[in-house]
Amino acid sequence: MIDTRSSTRFLASYDEHLRTDAETAGAVDVVRLGSLLLATFLHGRGFVTYRELGTTEPKGTSALVAAVLDHYRADPGITRVEWKTRGHDHAPGLHEALTEHGFLPDASESIMIGAAEALRADLPLPEGVTLRRVTQERDVQAMSAMQDEVFGNPVSPGTAEALLSRLSARDGTELWVAEADGRIISAGRLEPVDGTCFAGIWGGTTLAEWRGRGIYRALTARRARSALDLGRTLIHSDSTEYSRPILERSGLTEVGTTKPYHWQRQEGRTGVGAG
Repeated sequence: MIDTRSSTRFLASYDEHLRTDAETAGAVDVVRLGSLLLATFLHGRGFVTYRELGTTEPKGTSALVAAVLDHYRADPGITRVEWKTRGHDHAPGLHEALTEHGFLPDASESIMIGAAEALRADLPLPEGVTLRRVTQERDVQAMSAMQDEVFGNPVSPGTAEALLSRLSARDGTELWVAEADGRIISAGRLEPVDGTCFAGIWGGTTLAEWRGRGIYRALTARRARSALDLGRTLIHSDSTEYSRPILERSGLTEVGTTKPYHWQRQEGRTGVGAG
């Protein structure tokens, strides 16, 4: 049975500690537009975040989305933008405004929050599988390539470069992998949130032939133990339909939903809905 009091408390903490500044850490530039923060990250990625949308009418929402795109279109280095929406926000006409201006919705994910202690169990691994933290360039590249493979994307050197940049900045990010016969078969990140009791677990991926054998859960538990070592007592994650049940069995609670919308620059097109 879901404890609604815990869910309400967790959601309030999420809004207070895990939005805006927490989501723009590591950005190379952040510009405020009304109540919005428009972040620019390495390799041409824009990201939109806020606590409140700052408009109460669909017409104002559409104008706000247009202003965001004007900002990013003015920088030719920006090739893609993510606008992260939350199901519990009051955002009149936002879906319609985003799609009208060329943003495409992705699948909804569950906002999961719970005690790190609930995840820290020392779980068995299949024979021959080991866990370790990686920091070297070769390992990070192999990890990123595996994740690109799982998501069906071409291997992108930019993904590994962004992770290596975070490691060199010593922002607290940790990269953890599971290996078998010298091959990375599962991976995920731990991201402590400065000034809070939270750490995020992100990027969890496992090769299809190794799923259903407890590897992802063990990798999650290992990251939770590391979070506790860093003094972080709460874990948060945006979870897909595949990882959500695993986290629920470990004691995390679904407190809301999030849906990203993506815009990509397409040269040679203009007008509403153009990239």
